[in-house]
Amino acid sequence: MADPDNTNLAPHYYRDNFLRLCDTVEAQYADLLKETELLALQRFRRLEFKAQCLFVRLVSRTGPWFRESKLLYAELGPLGPTLDTLLEHGMVRTADTLSPADLGKLYTRRELEQVFASYLPSRKYRDKVSLLAAIEALALEVTHSSELLAALESQRIIAPCGIEQVQLLQLLFFGNRHQSLTDFVLSDLGVASYYAYPLDRSQRLFPTREALDEYLACSALSDTWYALRDAGDLNDLLALAGDMLAVEILHPSSKSRWHRLCNTVARDLERRGEMDAALALYGRSQRHPARERRARILERSEDWAGCFALCQKIIAKPWCEDEREAADRILPRAQRKLDGSRTAQKRDTFSQMQLLLPRGTDTVELLAAADLASSWQSVHYVENKLMNALFGLAFWDQIFAAVPGAFHNPYQSGPADMYDPAFRARRSELLAARLTHLRSADLPVVLCDAYRQYAPLQCHWVDWRRIDAELVRRAARIIPNGHLLAIWERMLFDPGENRRGFPDLIALGEAQGDYCLIEIKGPGDALQNTQKRWLRYFAARGIPAQVAWVEWRE
Repeated sequence: MADPDNTNLAPHYYRDNFLRLCDTVEAQYADLLKETELLALQRFRRLEFKAQCLFVRLVSRTGPWFRESKLLYAELGPLGPTLDTLLEHGMVRTADTLSPADLGKLYTRRELEQVFASYLPSRKYRDKVSLLAAIEALALEVTHSSELLAALESQRIIAPCGIEQVQLLQLLFFGNRHQSLTDFVLSDLGVASYYAYPLDRSQRLFPTREALDEYLACSALSDTWYALRDAGDLNDLLALAGDMLAVEILHPSSKSRWHRLCNTVARDLERRGEMDAALALYGRSQRHPARERRARILERSEDWAGCFALCQKIIAKPWCEDEREAADRILPRAQRKLDGSRTAQKRDTFSQMQLLLPRGTDTVELLAAADLASSWQSVHYVENKLMNALFGLAFWDQIFAAVPGAFHNPYQSGPADMYDPAFRARRSELLAARLTHLRSADLPVVLCDAYRQYAPLQCHWVDWRRIDAELVRRAARIIPNGHLLAIWERMLFDPGENRRGFPDLIALGEAQGDYCLIEIKGPGDALQNTQKRWLRYFAARGIPAQVAWVEWRE
């Protein structure tokens, strides 16, 4: 396992991180853990220092099997005695036999040919795949396989025990199954500073063992889908869909994962022409694109009334920007089929300018900013950074509010549901009160105070490297309060989508309202959907924005 750049990390940082993980999980979930899970924790804590380090190294790698001779960790010295300790405490096990797939991961083609030479036909194999197939065809007994592998090298083949318990600890710490021990280093834990949000058992993701077991059951169904995905067996996929439709999800901690799985399996069924099963699973999901896909299936099946009604429902209360836009496109087609009426399609007419620029070594955005600087007090290349930072500073307390399941450990840059459709609904009262306060507040003072109070604490929304206090002060003073509030309202509707698509530049004058948001498009570039949505929104609310189309000066 190649280490990340750990120049500034302690030599045994990985053990320290794992202990931090264990401490956090025990503080939050000790009352939910089974006896075997608690014993696994105790067994690890009783290990001597080097044994703890080596165990964490092993469970952090992709295995399960490892050759002792290939384990090289300079900070731990010779590993033989440490492996003996782990074997004695039941923390690792040795291999009696290995599958061909395991052999392929552990040994080179030449090594395998050497070991099995006396058993295989005397011929050359074109690649490792054909060699492994020939070894599998031998169907050697366990004893023979073990003896042959032992003859190759005197050292052991081992695998860490208790992987399931470690995975459970990681789930409880991170609140999901896709993060692992390596995320400690990737997020630079112990170096970055994190906001001290509330973290206690009353706000944990899994309030009961039943909730945890339900999440694990959903995960098992997801693993089944992964196993079926490449096999392409439609009957098994339909059986999985039937199993899923028979499940009733009771706990909020499972719902987001469950809705994603319903969408995934339904999309697979849709691609295979199983529309009824797909519609049934989409109907169980409360997550985009479930309703959009249902509308498209109804359109293809020419159920115009059903399609029309569903699109109206979406437009009345959309889950996200993508869904609303899709319904806006599908609804006129369904209406035309129902009554023959046609709705004229609106064309975008964004305010624009033409820039003729000399080629240079800088990006087109920086070249455009330099050219526009003569017309403004200052021009800043900010992309999404400025507006996201102003949003994060304005709603910091609400973002980091104590909401069940939002925070799993002390090292998060935002709540787990930050980009979930339910983010605003779960904090509706807090956000409504904050918006009411901001409408009458002195926003430059509010934003500058927040900058001084929270910098440089980690937050998904604020990149302290790109946004300084002076830019926050000037932007808050020049952009009218009504414009900022309108932008924040749209960001709150769909934080995941609407944190993107802001214009590249902000040009600032001296007086309030004297500014412009400018999207730069070089030769051959086109506006993206996220950018078009913001430009439409700006135009509808009188927020100054333009598209600058650049041509190169020969």
